[in-house]
Amino acid sequence: MAENTCDISGQDCRRCPVLSSPGGKLPTSFNGTSKWVRLNVGGTHFLTTRQTLCRDPKSFLYRLCQADPDLDSDKDDSGAYLIDRDPVYFGPVLNYLRHGKLVLNRDLTEEGVLEEAEFYNITSLIKLIKDKIRERDTKTTQVPVKHVYRVLQCQEEELTQMVSTMSDGWKFEQLVSIGSSYNYGTEDQAEFLCVVSKELHNQPYGPNSQPSEKAKILQERGSRI
Repeated sequence: MAENTCDISGQDCRRCPVLSSPGGKLPTSFNGTSKWVRLNVGGTHFLTTRQTLCRDPKSFLYRLCQADPDLDSDKDDSGAYLIDRDPVYFGPVLNYLRHGKLVLNRDLTEEGVLEEAEFYNITSLIKLIKDKIRERDTKTTQVPVKHVYRVLQCQEEELTQMVSTMSDGWKFEQLVSIGSSYNYGTEDQAEFLCVVSKELHNQPYGPNSQPSEKAKILQERGSRI
């Protein structure tokens, strides 16, 4: 990978402390330790402060700045610490250490940043990303409830039986009288349209799925219309 040099702080390179100081050396603090740190992440150079990298005392970057003897920290020719990780996903991690907010470009995923956060062992960022992933997945799985409606035609004497046999999630919605269409002997039989509904929960209904006996009763009565 070709080496690129980038100043994540967004400042012009002419204002970079490395270039403005005599001999291109990083400015040092009163105790002789440079407050600026160079990182070479996957061939891309980053420049940030020691204070930023030390935000999380349990992180890999904190140990790097403390020159932990148990940590293998090779440097390139420019003195930058070599880290064999993805530089694209390191940017959001470094910015989080700077201002405490997770900002992702559209072409980046939470899972990708989570991998880097776990590698650098930044506990607060790990928790933040996991919460965001959980919230995102919850919104994805929440689909609007759908309903199916049926209109059943029945006589007055059949109403009680029909309502009592409704089951399998069907519920009564509306009853509409359509007058007297049949005459048995000396009495007219009133006719009604009964509207029922049922919620659909994305359950598969394939050729092998058969309705229950009570559902068949509703279907047979609905076929009168």
